[in-house]
Amino acid sequence: MKLAKFEKVSVEQFYTGYKSCFDSIGEEECLNIYNDIKLPKRATKGSAGYDFFSPVDITIAPLTSIKIPTGIRCCMNEHWVLQLFPRSSLGFKFRLQLNNTVGIVDSDYYYSDNEGHIFAKITNDTNEDKTVQIKAQDGFMQGIFLMYGIVEDDDVTESRNGGFGSTNT
Repeated sequence: MKLAKFEKVSVEQFYTGYKSCFDSIGEEECLNIYNDIKLPKRATKGSAGYDFFSPVDITIAPLTSIKIPTGIRCCMNEHWVLQLFPRSSLGFKFRLQLNNTVGIVDSDYYYSDNEGHIFAKITNDTNEDKTVQIKAQDGFMQGIFLMYGIVEDDDVTESRNGGFGSTNT
C-alpha cells in the first residue's frame, strides 16, 4: 500500500533550517549540500523503516546533542503518521537517541509555514565515552509509517501551522 511521498523542502527553507542549526554557511555551500540530499529509502524489501541520511558530516561528543535539518518533508495520507527512531545500529553501539524519544510527523505538518521540514535532535547518550561520527549520506534515523484511528466523537477542526509545539497543547 502506497500512502506517502518524500520530497525535498525548497532550497530557501533548507538554508533557513541549516542556519538555525549550524554556524553560518554561504549560499553556494548550502546549495551544494542541498543538491546532495538523498530522499529516505528502505534498505531491503523487508525493511519497515525508511532511512534518513545526514546532509553533512556530523560529530557528536559524549553527552552532547545536535539538531539536524534533513531537508526532507513528507506528504502522506490522512490517518497516517511517520514515526522517527534512531537507526538501530547507532542506538545499540552508541546509545544515540532522539531527544523526543520518538519523533512524530503528522500528516498535516506537510502544509506548515516551514514546508514540513523534518528536523532531528539527537543525543549521544553514551556511558562508554564514545564519540559518534556520521558522514554525509550515512543513514542516522529511520521513519516508519503507522495508521492511527480517532474516537467517534472527535470534533477537532483546527489546522496546524508550524513545527514543534505548534498545536499549543
